[in-house]
Amino acid sequence: MPKTVRPRRSVLYMPGSNARALEKGKTLPADGLILDLEDAVAPDAKETARRQVCETVQGGGYGRREIIVRVNGLATPWGHADVVAASSSGAHAILLPKVESADMIRQLDNVMTASGAPDSMAIWAMMETPRGMLEALAIAEASSRMECFVMGTSDLAKDLNCAHTRERLPMITSLGLCLLAGRAANIALVDGVYLDLNDDAGFEFACQQGKELGFDGKTLIHPKTVEKTNSVFSPSTGEVEWARKIIKAHEDARAEGQGVVVVDGKLVENLHVESARRLVSMAEAIDAMAAE
Repeated sequence: MPKTVRPRRSVLYMPGSNARALEKGKTLPADGLILDLEDAVAPDAKETARRQVCETVQGGGYGRREIIVRVNGLATPWGHADVVAASSSGAHAILLPKVESADMIRQLDNVMTASGAPDSMAIWAMMETPRGMLEALAIAEASSRMECFVMGTSDLAKDLNCAHTRERLPMITSLGLCLLAGRAANIALVDGVYLDLNDDAGFEFACQQGKELGFDGKTLIHPKTVEKTNSVFSPSTGEVEWARKIIKAHEDARAEGQGVVVVDGKLVENLHVESARRLVSMAEAIDAMAAE
């Protein structure tokens, strides 16, 4: 189970250079917002975007939404200044692009700490290159700040020289490596974006596939896709009711000294109860967000 129990069903990219978009993010039902200083910002707008993003985050108004700043790589002309500024912005996390080694995470952690980032400020890592896939476990365990992998499937497909198909079979191995590493290191995982905004059926399939693979949610490029994503990645009412039922049955059985529990003809073991508690905790976190 990830270190922090919070919904990450829908994580929407927003260009840091677009003040109107940053403001609109305060009204969207996304669980998280990635305020982007990297791909979405032209070189001559980098410094303006950095200042604008940090001032907007410091201004508040985002409620329970998780705020992540995607910085430029530390090897770029803008990366170090991005991290220094973001460290004191009040954002929940810094997202580093194209992570390929544990050293890259440790370097980021060192800059954050030197720049006054609170201990609670997390690191998210973009996993989008073949080398990154092969180093996934080392990356996931590189820092106590590490909290989430974000799949960069578009860049990954380019580097693999593979087709970006509906079923994503050419990159299933890469996704699986990150899922294994992420779960072993107890961090969250967010799936990559779906690029065809006119293909509603394909988008829903991608969300369902991501959920079935084990991702906690999906990164998005347009506000109109948030509600569908939330729907797919949310536990259903029936699932929550069943989870609460087996938790109670298990607790009642333990109180009576019974080691075996049968609920509606189904054997319930400790592993089922653990999964049920995780599902209920997530459902409660989702309800808390919706109540704001």
